[in-house]
Amino acid sequence: MLAALAVVASVLGVTTAVAPAADAAVYSSCTQSRCSAARSANSTWSSKSYPSSRGWYSWPNGQCNFAGGTFQNREGQLPAGHRYQEFDVYPRTCNASRDAYRIVVDRTNGSVYFSPDHYKNFYRL
Repeated sequence: MLAALAVVASVLGVTTAVAPAADAAVYSSCTQSRCSAARSANSTWSSKSYPSSRGWYSWPNGQCNFAGGTFQNREGQLPAGHRYQEFDVYPRTCNASRDAYRIVVDRTNGSVYFSPDHYKNFYRL
């Protein structure tokens, strides 16, 4: 339905705004069971100065982890006008498939968020 409305709006030259998903949320703290893994990954990424280039980085125990580069905040869930970077939580073999667990670092104010569901929800670490 929304896709059809967007098509009609574009044909008519109407500007549309994208609102955050109704079921999405930003939480002020992280109490999920996976939050400790996110905190640990954040500590390691921090020790690497949060690399700004996308790609695989060496990780403890001979594994790799992926820095995804810029997080666009397209859904508008996090504060607008800030610069964000995304990083994977769980290390793996270099070039392996990525999962849905991400850390998002606000480069404007230093806040760090954990998303266990690929940007549907955010938990502040």
